[in-house]
Amino acid sequence: MDVLQAMRVFVQVVDCGTFTAAANSMNISTAQVSRLVSELESDLQARLLQRSTRRLGLTEVGERYLERCRSVLAQVDEASAEASGAHLVPKGRLRIHSITALGTQLLGPLAVRYGERFPEVNIEMSLSQRHPDLLEEGHDVVLTLARTLPDSELVAQQVCDIYSVVCAAPAYLDKYGIPKSIGDLENHRCLQLIDPVFGESWLFNDNGVEQRVQPGKIFQVNVAEAMAQTAAAGMGICLLPDLVAAKALQQGTLVRVLPQHRLHERSLYALYPSRRYLDAKVRTWIEFLKEELPKAMRSHQAILENALFWA
Repeated sequence: MDVLQAMRVFVQVVDCGTFTAAANSMNISTAQVSRLVSELESDLQARLLQRSTRRLGLTEVGERYLERCRSVLAQVDEASAEASGAHLVPKGRLRIHSITALGTQLLGPLAVRYGERFPEVNIEMSLSQRHPDLLEEGHDVVLTLARTLPDSELVAQQVCDIYSVVCAAPAYLDKYGIPKSIGDLENHRCLQLIDPVFGESWLFNDNGVEQRVQPGKIFQVNVAEAMAQTAAAGMGICLLPDLVAAKALQQGTLVRVLPQHRLHERSLYALYPSRRYLDAKVRTWIEFLKEELPKAMRSHQAILENALFWA
């Protein structure tokens, strides 16, 4: 027995006054109405209606059950309306996971602006260097960096491109000299930013020829902001993604080295489970990112291209 349907039939019988009138209003047969009410009473082991040839009346149990039915059905209808409208109106909790650098440098301010545009959405953001299991951990959107994406059932939207640059503190270069070529880096203290995409090496493309530089073990870290701070203190030369390097270059705590080189170019992707019945909060967040993040990245990259550099 479909309990919800039986409850709807019971309420309709009470409202309409007869089985026949209820059947006509619901476009089903009178026999179906009678059967569902009887099955409901049998399931409850309680009589809900007093029947006579001339009228129907509620029992005391039926009166209490009617109130419960109206409350339950109203909540079911509200839940159905909310779920079916989820693709139309952005609302509810939006669970986002992002790489740390992107989250700390750009996503905070963007989340504020998105929240102003869609005030019924509550944003829950987690940051880490790892790539989480989107479905198992319950994220709505995962923002990840990759050169290419492996085959999966997830939907991927390319948002923008990111690259890395070589930087050092002016004090370090004053003390140890300025590398003029990729080969000169062998004579310098190169710090290691552990990169889940490119690994431990710095991969240069010099006129179509790939050259690898292996950073030393003097300092290793997996968060770009920590690397920027260490390099600014004069510990050595580092490789930073553009979205982190821009702030340090603008403040003058770091300068570019070998500015003709862009390294480790990759794309930022927004991953989500399915295009079908896409929730409005997910759709609008991705549309917002595709609109705003490229502009923010262009601003950062303009700082890199115009920043003071040593060559």
